[in-house]
Amino acid sequence: MEKLEQLYEGKAKKVFATENPELLIVSYKDDATAFNGLKKGTISGKGVINNRMSNFLMGKLLEPKGVATHFVEELNDRETVVKKVQIVPLEVIIRNISAGSFAKRYGVEEGIVFDEPTIEFSYKNDDLGDPLLNTYHALALKLATKEEIETIQTMAFQVNEALKAYFKTLGIDLVDFKLEFGRLSDGTIVLADEISPDTCRLWDDKTHEKLDKDRFRRDLGGVEDAYQEVMRRLMGE
Repeated sequence: MEKLEQLYEGKAKKVFATENPELLIVSYKDDATAFNGLKKGTISGKGVINNRMSNFLMGKLLEPKGVATHFVEELNDRETVVKKVQIVPLEVIIRNISAGSFAKRYGVEEGIVFDEPTIEFSYKNDDLGDPLLNTYHALALKLATKEEIETIQTMAFQVNEALKAYFKTLGIDLVDFKLEFGRLSDGTIVLADEISPDTCRLWDDKTHEKLDKDRFRRDLGGVEDAYQEVMRRLMGE
């Protein structure tokens, strides 16, 4: 599979065309951003970890459980072949434990374990600051159909159950995480984007040490070490 012209460069990834119009190559960067791009930096080795972790979780954990994803093949440490999708402009946030913006928004402390996971949607639009919206707003803005939203919601909870159980075996609590979904050319909804310490809040289940991008957001230090620790537990490295 050969990289052709670059189609897109985002905060964390570059996307390239291939000779197959249905397949793309994603290349993961070490660039780090927070607060909608206001804070910028570099996390050494992050691209490798996020690429390999996403591929492992999508290809080895979720696909066998019946969750359709965009993953096709890992080319090397930083590059992966994925199915070309039209991204549904909804960021899907699943929360198992109170933290981050949820705790701030509702005036509760971090660390409250919910009886049931929560789900929220935000409009994937950097210019607007990714505002929260509900399904009625999404329908009004024609971001997705009712059926697509129901499919996305079902898949998101399915992903949560699989990831939460798996991370627990590694001594990690899956606090919350963000997912993105896309449409294949035939309209099928698949899980896209990535699953990594960039998109998940991961706490050590004994010490509650943060093993994710919050270390970068909050200037806690040890960012690279935290990412590598997740990778070590996940891949035995």
